[in-house]
Amino acid sequence: MPAVEVIDVVKAFKEKVAVDGLSFSVEKGEIFGLIGPNGAGKTTTLRMMMDIIQPDTGRVSIFGEVPSQATKGRLGYLPEERGLYKKLSVIETISYLASLKGMNPRAIESEADALLEQTGMLPSKKKKIEELSKGMSQIIQLIVTIVHDPELVILDEPFTGLDPVNTERVKQLLLDLREQGKAVILSTHQMNQVEAVCDRILMVNNGRSVLYGALDAIRAEHRGHAVLVESDAEVPLVAGVTERRVHKDHVELILDPASTPQKVLEQLVEASTPIDRFEVATPTLHEIFIEKADVGGDVDVN
Repeated sequence: MPAVEVIDVVKAFKEKVAVDGLSFSVEKGEIFGLIGPNGAGKTTTLRMMMDIIQPDTGRVSIFGEVPSQATKGRLGYLPEERGLYKKLSVIETISYLASLKGMNPRAIESEADALLEQTGMLPSKKKKIEELSKGMSQIIQLIVTIVHDPELVILDEPFTGLDPVNTERVKQLLLDLREQGKAVILSTHQMNQVEAVCDRILMVNNGRSVLYGALDAIRAEHRGHAVLVESDAEVPLVAGVTERRVHKDHVELILDPASTPQKVLEQLVEASTPIDRFEVATPTLHEIFIEKADVGGDVDVN
């Protein structure tokens, strides 16, 4: 049974259709990226999972159940709009919000200490929230989200305001959650973070799916007919190459439809070209994101 299943969901606000026939699933033990431009319908979709709003038509299920107060107890949600009690200390904040999730008071501090230590925040345990930097407050908000050991974790822009060190700590935290068999939904504009941790992604635009499937399969599907070559010598324009684009640290060779990377490599070797790196050009998720945000159209690469 998937952790989340969304089937043909439609949600409109007056004349604006925010989600238009969206379908996808999220499995246990995976990190699922939900991406798309501003206003694409991501937050509306997350709020339907949270039972904050209900779909007009279609179905949303959490662990096989209709979203309800009961399913809320099985998930942790980090909203994009942050909110902590500034006059409380870190441990008071975690303890209070964990108690609202029904967590055993005797278990709260030990679990909080473990997460504070893992994220480098243990020395700030007794500091007031108002004494923390924006990034440190973000870490505490994330700890609050997962301290009660939810089976499903929904994170809306969790990397906002984090420095590189804390970004790495949060990424490791997400990987640990996956190893524990949790389902993690990551909604963010930071494509490099999606590429670093996500197993599958869904990109929405104008409320509809435009990319859905395994991240590796999506990148392979959009692979251009080109190779990247890094060499100390000038890279020649061999047969089967229609264009040579010189970049700062490599040369991009655009191949004609009948050519193959293997044929190009063989010719470079025959020409005694020293090669430090040779690889088939694969677009970044950011490049695919920019292309699909403008084009639209359903693409499923499962």
